[in-house]
Amino acid sequence: MPATGQQKNPAASPVRLPGFEYQRIDVEGVTINCAVKGAGPPVLLLQGYPENHLMWRHVAPALAEDHTVVLADLRGYGDSGKPAPDAVGSVYSKRLMARDQVGLMRQLGFAQFQLASHDRGARVAHRLVLDHPGAVTRLAVLDIVPTRHVLQNVGQAMATAWWFWFFLTAGNGVPEHMIAADPGFWVHSLIDALLGEGVSIEPEVMEDYIRCFRDPKMVAASCADFRSGMSTDLGHDEETFAAGQQVECPVLALWGAHSFVGRGYEPLSVWQQYAADVRGDALPTGHFLTEEAPDLVSAALRKFLD
Repeated sequence: MPATGQQKNPAASPVRLPGFEYQRIDVEGVTINCAVKGAGPPVLLLQGYPENHLMWRHVAPALAEDHTVVLADLRGYGDSGKPAPDAVGSVYSKRLMARDQVGLMRQLGFAQFQLASHDRGARVAHRLVLDHPGAVTRLAVLDIVPTRHVLQNVGQAMATAWWFWFFLTAGNGVPEHMIAADPGFWVHSLIDALLGEGVSIEPEVMEDYIRCFRDPKMVAASCADFRSGMSTDLGHDEETFAAGQQVECPVLALWGAHSFVGRGYEPLSVWQQYAADVRGDALPTGHFLTEEAPDLVSAALRKFLD
């Protein structure tokens, strides 16, 4: 049966994962695009930047062998709804983006679920488990350390490797205008630089990532996402940390040995300041773990997940 609030019109993407049922579900006024397959304990997978749910295409089928896998595009990304940003950064706060995903899973019938996430999706996931501690039983975060730690430790290496954090937060419509001038160049410039050596992404998948950035609403939303990270989200993170609140569920941290996370931080030590039960390891990749080493990611997740 369709979930409550499901819309009949299909997602715009011409690329579909075989065997997955695609749905567009209204969650408190925001449409969330998702794809579902499998049976067993539910697992929600959240994508990173500048991609969409297709980044899980080589991992999700393996997890669906013994789990109910839900792939979702974040608010503002892929084929999910793209509300207009606001001046104070709340519309694309991780708090609201996390609320979308909790609401999605509830409408699909899952009050509790496990959660695997990458990049911006992992920042949403971190806020989700803090704001909804009873909803998630296990959390996997791929190639990030918490936003608060990143912004409290900005140096030349970080600013050089993650320059786009600062570019995307610029005002006066500058990043929106420049990205819209050549979306393909923008997406390639980020992905090609952060992929491990000798790795490529299928042309049809890369084209779908670029398709999304041809939508001015998505460009605006993605900039608002990063602006919120520097303002509203950081405020929420500081409040949570000052209150002594930690992630309560077990956490698996995976990162690329050749990514900036692997080079610039000690990820396990960092995460142990934010969660009580943390384990994990580096993989021989750059930033895009699921596309560079899907078999290793799948094995690690299947070992960790219930």
